[in-house]
Amino acid sequence: MDVNLHSHLTQVLSVEDVSQVGHARRTVQRLAEQAGFDETDCGRVALVVTELASNIIKHAQHGELHVRLLPGDVSGGVAGVEIIAIDRGKGFDVQNCMADGFSSRGTQGIGLGSVLRQAQVFDVHSDPRGSVLLARFFPRKAIVKDLPMGITQQSLHDDPACGDVWEVAVKGQQVSIMMIDGLGHGPEAEEAGMAGARAFIRNPFADPGALLDDLHFDMRGSRGGAAALVQFDGATGKLRFTGIGNIGATLIGDDKNRGIPSHPGIVGLQYRKVAPIDYADCTGQLLIMFSDGLQSRWNLRDYPGLMYRHPAIIAAVLHRDYSRGTDDVTVLVMALETFND
Repeated sequence: MDVNLHSHLTQVLSVEDVSQVGHARRTVQRLAEQAGFDETDCGRVALVVTELASNIIKHAQHGELHVRLLPGDVSGGVAGVEIIAIDRGKGFDVQNCMADGFSSRGTQGIGLGSVLRQAQVFDVHSDPRGSVLLARFFPRKAIVKDLPMGITQQSLHDDPACGDVWEVAVKGQQVSIMMIDGLGHGPEAEEAGMAGARAFIRNPFADPGALLDDLHFDMRGSRGGAAALVQFDGATGKLRFTGIGNIGATLIGDDKNRGIPSHPGIVGLQYRKVAPIDYADCTGQLLIMFSDGLQSRWNLRDYPGLMYRHPAIIAAVLHRDYSRGTDDVTVLVMALETFND
């Protein structure tokens, strides 16, 4: 699986009134058409969006749908559509709601089991703090391999410019990730982040120290920013990290969490060169990276079972419960595994 993923904002659709259900359905249908879905596949997406949005209103009164395009692989693979339904309701019994025909408050009662059949990738987490449901769609005849990664990126006050910028490259068993938080927010912060992204894209699998130098060179003359680079080798299980500034990073395993330290400085302006940090035996663990728009005092173990859910569910829960609301915010979660074709 060779994939290049580029920074883009998550599209957020508010669901607070029944009139917004139709708007959500039409918006996501257009996204499916943009991805090349035919009429039948667009219908699958529309059915699920309608049910998810209706459920939010009836059970939680208000919530959001987070939607984005999922790009195909570098060989021209098919694109997909991701829908994440998020609310702060009282939660629900997942097992009961998986049954077709079950409806506690007069919805269509197609059940989450039907959503599971319509979507190629499906997962859900629900507890007394609310519910998050993931559905990923691809053309029904396509053969796809889901990338075990989730990301949410939102700008302050829905500004079209975002100072947070990320990139992900997957080549065989190797993964390389970049996250930059340009100083401040708005167009000038975005310009700083995009300058670093262009340097990363040129050679994403270069030595991390040399790659950080390239980011620094290309970001000169801009505001500069915090930056973090992660490289993971699925064949050996080794992870390398180098970070300057306040990009947070954590490795989460079954038995312990490991915070990954960054160093002081501003990429593009001034920082002291540091050697990358190596971590062995990371296969099977979760990598979580986040800009400082997310509070750092969270613990996945406060959410029973969440660490075993899809990374997109985890990213959405963390954003829902720990976004500061005072800055751009990006949360990236990846399950570190062997990336076989």
